Order: sequence, then structure tokens, then C-alpha cells
Amino acid sequence: MEKTLILLKPDCVQKKLVGKVIARFEEAGFTIRAAKMIQLTDELLREHYAHIAQFPFYADVESFMKESPVVALVLEADGIIDAMRVMLGVTDCLEAAPGTIRAELGSKEEGKNKMCNIAHASDSDEAAKVEIARFFSEDEIFNR
Repeated sequence: MEKTLILLKPDCVQKKLVGKVIARFEEAGFTIRAAKMIQLTDELLREHYAHIAQFPFYADVESFMKESPVVALVLEADGIIDAMRVMLGVTDCLEAAPGTIRAELGSKEEGKNKMCNIAHASDSDEAAKVEIARFFSEDEIFNR
């Protein structure tokens, strides 16, 4: 069984889509192993987005991700990382395939379509392990 980290971003929370998105995850057969709502700090965001912190657009990402709390989840299923990437669709909501979460629920506004895209998901098993440990302690993750 594979685990992944999901962050339901501020746009998801602000649009009151959290329940709808989680329902889709459960309907797909994914098991929730951990869940919490948190307000992201500058320090946590810099660590999580270290790979883009040097780019000029990072300040916009950091500002957006602090607009409201996010909902952090650990989900589990066989092959969940690849399955989740397909279910969410590509990062740009305008390019996401019909039927994906980002195509249906993400921002269609130019300039926001890559950032306001409902959710972050780990892109590999290695990244998932690091990201899960960043947002959850071992005693917050339930394995039964």
C-alpha cells in the first residue's frame, strides 16, 4: 500500500469544496489515514516549496497558501500516487482533462489557473514520505 500527502488549498477551503473533494477520494477507494486543518507558516511554506523559492512568483504562492487554513490529508491505496495525479489532472486547470478535479473545480482565471488548483499531491513515493513527515507526526497517522 502506498501513501500520499494531499493539501486541500485555500481556494478549496474558501469555495467550501473540501467535503466534495474528500468524497471523490473516498469514492475512488482511497483510505484516509490522517486529516487536519492547519494554517501554514512562512517557515513551513519555505520548506515545502524550497524547489521554487528562488523564483519571482514564489511570493504570490506563499501569499495564496496563507489566505486561509488548508486541510492536510494522508491517503492510502495501491498505486495512489499515480492514481491521484490522474484524478486531480495537470497543475494548470485550463489544461486539465475533463472530469478531473482541477478541470471541474479549479480556477479558470488566467494567472490563477496554475496556483488556485484545489489541491497539492505528492508526485512520487519518495516525495510523499518527506511531505507526510513534514505535516504529520507518526502518532497522527492511523494505520487501521
